[in-house]
Amino acid sequence: MFLVILAQSAATSRAYAVKYKERFVENTDLVGLTAANLAAGLSSSFVVNGSPTKTKMAEEARARSQIAMLAMAGTVAIVLLFLTKPLQYMPNATLSAVVFVIGVKLIDSTHMAEIWRLRKNEFWIAAITAAAAVGVGVGVEQGVILAIVLSVLLHVKRHYEPNDAVVQRDEQGHVRLVKPTPGTVTEPGLVEYRFEVGLFYANASRLAEEVLGLVDVPEPPRWLVLQADAIDEVDFTGGITLVETAEQLAQRNVVFAVAGASEDSKRELDSFGLTARIGEERYFDTPEEAVAAFRSAP
Repeated sequence: MFLVILAQSAATSRAYAVKYKERFVENTDLVGLTAANLAAGLSSSFVVNGSPTKTKMAEEARARSQIAMLAMAGTVAIVLLFLTKPLQYMPNATLSAVVFVIGVKLIDSTHMAEIWRLRKNEFWIAAITAAAAVGVGVGVEQGVILAIVLSVLLHVKRHYEPNDAVVQRDEQGHVRLVKPTPGTVTEPGLVEYRFEVGLFYANASRLAEEVLGLVDVPEPPRWLVLQADAIDEVDFTGGITLVETAEQLAQRNVVFAVAGASEDSKRELDSFGLTARIGEERYFDTPEEAVAAFRSAP
């Protein structure tokens, strides 16, 4: 029950907060649910949950405040006290139909179409999760866990295959990102290479291969600047690979510099020995400073 309440209530609250552009604090919901379930346990009543179907019913009734909840609670109390006997004659099919109609209205085809238009890979995650819940009949918590697992795999794929680029600028200073193929340069003698995700074991070899491919050309650049503003974390394999890449660039007489690294990333690179390898003066706060240093270098 804990897993059902946690998964279903959080998903419902977040969905409706996004829909109505309201601020959503998940911890506040969990505190409220905890207090409600504590009271339910002490009074021997049902567990309390944030139900998507009941929430949809409240929305269909144009409920916009807690007064609606109090009215609903009062109605339930009256039914439990005085109307349980007549309700026993209501067919189960009728009750099922009520829930089914509300469940159908929970399918937001408009947003699904928008997801398809903007992010097709995320659409397939939503579609697979919905198919598993409706067709296979998995529970709510299993459906949420399936969506989380698929989303994590998609996140790993994005980090495994990032959109790295060589940064180029026109005469007006407008930035253009170009695929890092051998021979691509920012300007004659300079390659400004942007790595757009955290550096870890799954993509470290990709960085090394692309960097060395950019300098192993008939006319190698004099400088290679790693634009590291998007590198939020460096694991052990990533740090060691970056130091080894810097050493190979030094063997090719290519100056290696880092631009835009955060303080946390710089501390990690320090601990791996990159600063000792390239020197403190090869760190720049912005890519523009690195380009200016290249142009002023002998």
